[in-house]
Amino acid sequence: MTMTHPGLPDLWGYLVWGFMLVLGLWSLLAGTPHDLQRRTLNLKAFWLTRPLVQFFTRSLWPLRLLKLAVVILFLLVIVAGLYGSPIAERNLATVLTWNIWWAGLIVSVFFLGSVWCAVCPWDTLAGWLVRPRLWFARINNSLDLKVPRYLRSVWPALLMFIGLTWLELGVGVTTSPYATALLSLLMVVLATLSMALFRNKAFCRYICPVGRTVGFYSQLAPVELRPIDAGVCAACTTLECYNGSDKVDPCPTQLVMGSLTQNTYCTSCGNCVRSCPQQNVSWRLRPPSYEAVADARPHWDEAWFMLGLLALTAFHGLTMMPFWEQWMSAFAQEIGDSGQLLASFSIGLFLSLLLPVLLYALTIFVLQHLNGRQVGFRSLFIGMVFITLPLAFVYHLAHNLNHLVREGVGLAEVFLNPLGIGLAPLSMAEKHQRHFDMLISQDALFVIQGLLMMFGFWLAIKVLRHRGQRLLPQAGWRMLPVLVFIIAVNGFHLWLLMQPMVMRM
Repeated sequence: MTMTHPGLPDLWGYLVWGFMLVLGLWSLLAGTPHDLQRRTLNLKAFWLTRPLVQFFTRSLWPLRLLKLAVVILFLLVIVAGLYGSPIAERNLATVLTWNIWWAGLIVSVFFLGSVWCAVCPWDTLAGWLVRPRLWFARINNSLDLKVPRYLRSVWPALLMFIGLTWLELGVGVTTSPYATALLSLLMVVLATLSMALFRNKAFCRYICPVGRTVGFYSQLAPVELRPIDAGVCAACTTLECYNGSDKVDPCPTQLVMGSLTQNTYCTSCGNCVRSCPQQNVSWRLRPPSYEAVADARPHWDEAWFMLGLLALTAFHGLTMMPFWEQWMSAFAQEIGDSGQLLASFSIGLFLSLLLPVLLYALTIFVLQHLNGRQVGFRSLFIGMVFITLPLAFVYHLAHNLNHLVREGVGLAEVFLNPLGIGLAPLSMAEKHQRHFDMLISQDALFVIQGLLMMFGFWLAIKVLRHRGQRLLPQAGWRMLPVLVFIIAVNGFHLWLLMQPMVMRM
């Protein structure tokens, strides 16, 4: 018997739809948006956060200890996956990776931006193997080759993301501790090979699907690493933030702090904070929407990655609907697919990627023609793509909260027996009990999910108004196609949240 989580109640569906219609109508009738005011709070100067910031920036040891702790957990996942029970819900490898880490990762972005990248065990292990920093010397075993031009984009990360989705949902990696361990080891191998071949950290910037997902979502995060005084950076000629110093490594993703305007490639490692001789770099709080609305400037490949995020997050939700398996089975019979139904799943994945892209392209095409082709299709396609970022992020967050809150219980028991030795699969009684032992109450979860859907829609409207005004100053009501796209996508995400959702394991 398949267990499902209850969906968002109808009342919240009505409330979110009412909010969308009212705000959408206002966006068409309201006048020209006012210029955004950028207000920030320097966490290094604020008395309440100053001790914590200084603790993590004065020395490398706090970060090193955090990395060590994460690596230990990662190695425990590997051991449990390779040698533990094949029962997914009893094995630490699958429970920690898919129910806790992957679900909690998106939640962490909402508060801390790309902080995960600073403690990533894949990169840490690769660094220990290729560029170990010993007490007496810094050893570099890398060839330090220049990254080929064909790899200097986020296309590799997007293809990796699609491939991992195929493995996760098509092959069923999430239900196999052994496959989860092998996939984890594969990521370490890729990170190590990349570091052994190329200078800096090409894997983090161009290849890692998790890092790029975190990076793009971090454009909506309330924290950023930026200069304290832009004038100091303008007068700097040594660029320690980029080149590093005798004691601090260079920026792993080759960013110059004086010209940094977006979080996309920042890994929050803090190298720039420690290497700056003027101590002119600090974390600070900011409005969560400012970067996506005004600062970020995407390239063609980045626009496609954001569209991929939108499509893949919805696809993850769709595959956890009770009717998904029925659809796949019926489709497999039509095309003569058998076994694991990988052909049917692959076609479903391809269509789920294609349809949002076609819908967005059609939206931009109509927008361009309604406005007399004042702006080229490519410029509009790239400039307006930021409307997809908050829509993907809030749904991803709301969906993952379901897993984290409902399936994150019982983690202590799994840690007590991480390999799951001698344990039987969860009984129906235990699965039912999980519905009552949630980390927060079900009503509180519904409130958070409903508010998140409103929040994401509001951010998308802000992007539409400000970026639309910049691209097409006289558009007015002719922005309607983009508004319809936003309502359709958020409405579809809302519908997914309102359906019963199959438990991951």
